[in-house]
Amino acid sequence: MLKIAASIALSTTLLAVPVSAATAGQKISNDLSKCRSGNGPAVLVKLSGVKASSGKIRVQSYRGTKAEWLKKGAWINRIETPASAGSMTFCVPVPKSGTYGIAVRHDVNGNGKTDISSDGGGMSNNPSINIFNLGKPSYKKTKLSVGNEVKSISIKMKYL
Repeated sequence: MLKIAASIALSTTLLAVPVSAATAGQKISNDLSKCRSGNGPAVLVKLSGVKASSGKIRVQSYRGTKAEWLKKGAWINRIETPASAGSMTFCVPVPKSGTYGIAVRHDVNGNGKTDISSDGGGMSNNPSINIFNLGKPSYKKTKLSVGNEVKSISIKMKYL
């Protein structure tokens, strides 16, 4: 039961109300060439467990700090693309070497709303989610260090 409630909270957390362009980061395309060897700094996100080829996948990068992790309007880069069941790969450039976190959301029916019974999500380092952290694990559990290289990570999607 706690895992179900946590998944619901995770889905709710990852769908932020649209943010004005003045406060939000930059929407970018999924340009995998920016994650070739020798490029960087960037995070190569290997996503697994996407349950359906419907709707949209949203990948957002945040600074790995308490003040910015999952805060409304604090994302740095956002990639939105049609979902593809199974595995997907994303290249998320970051501004400079430092500490970051990645949040992923799957809006299964593409309606832009949180549908607790179908939407899913995941985060860098695949933290455990439970009712006590309400789907918002600490930045300490999701942060990753990125140098001037391309950092490769894997995220497993979670659904209700």
